[in-house]
Amino acid sequence: MAGRDKEVQKKLESIGEAIYRQIDKSQNPTYEVPVRTLNNVFFDKKSGTIKLGDKVSERQFLNVAHSKKFMQTLLVASEIRNVIEQQATVSIRDLYYALKHTIEGTNENTFEEQSESDPCIEDIEASLDLLREELHLAASAKGIIAGDVQLRDGGVNIDLTKMGSGGWSVPSNVEPDRIEFKKVNAEYILFIEKDAVWRRFNEDQFWKKQKCIILTGRGQPGRGERRMAQRLVKEFKLPIYVLTDADPWGMYIYSVIKQGSISLSYSEEKLATPSAQFIGLTTMDVEKFKIPKEVTIKLNQLDVKRLKEMEGYEWFQKKEWKQEFNNMREKAYKLELEALSKKGIRFITETYVPKKIKEEDFLP
Repeated sequence: MAGRDKEVQKKLESIGEAIYRQIDKSQNPTYEVPVRTLNNVFFDKKSGTIKLGDKVSERQFLNVAHSKKFMQTLLVASEIRNVIEQQATVSIRDLYYALKHTIEGTNENTFEEQSESDPCIEDIEASLDLLREELHLAASAKGIIAGDVQLRDGGVNIDLTKMGSGGWSVPSNVEPDRIEFKKVNAEYILFIEKDAVWRRFNEDQFWKKQKCIILTGRGQPGRGERRMAQRLVKEFKLPIYVLTDADPWGMYIYSVIKQGSISLSYSEEKLATPSAQFIGLTTMDVEKFKIPKEVTIKLNQLDVKRLKEMEGYEWFQKKEWKQEFNNMREKAYKLELEALSKKGIRFITETYVPKKIKEEDFLP
């Protein structure tokens, strides 16, 4: 068993040991978990990430309102320990089915739905300051990466330059004990919102011509892609630029990559990349790059509502973002990255992105 697994296992065992000591002293078995609600989340300006506050709640076995959740949390912790002991990796769905059974002598099930076991996993992550991947729990892999990178994945050497048009699928677990970077020959990382746009960059061999790494989360990025980006930035001191649609949804994806999400506030120090900069697309690019107006799309009610919400976020208060949001509202339109194809199929790879990088035309 790897050293990190032993550390994680020890943390899990500490839960049981603390409960045992309480029982031994005839105390009400109690387990503290961080409060994961909006009023316990804040934006830490120093680190540039969204963080969970210090409020905690108690889960008591001898409290009728808590007892089932108490039991469920300990069941999840125990099963995760067993998974690590067996050196296996399971999905959160696997975990739910492994633990679901009828309690002997009753008609009560340990879990009725996966919606009951998932929050227990999050409580354990938050209380032990661990990533889900460190608990040997896998999420669906959807990200793709390409570039002059060589790495070792679970004992297998991988050369990303030889992955062809499909690129290399980013696994959900990219922790150092699983993914070891052997060579990274790049000057920056380009994090692209859309799969189709990423494929244009890969087909044009943008990563080779521009000496960079291209990465996509195929929409809202998963934990694996975000952790991969963070590791590359930290370990190789690479700048990172984010390329999304010019709409509130794409810009929110950028903010998740940069400072994290409220829902994962308990783990954002291990997932967020505060040095990220927004390379575009923006509504102000319509005039700047003479993009034909007919490829713009009218903002709908959901867009306007989302834009208003984002304007209230502390991390979007810089003047550059206020100007972009005001322009989007004034023009009442948005754009997709594919709209740049109106100026030529390779305009985005040969002109737009290179020009933005050369002129350092970013939003913070």
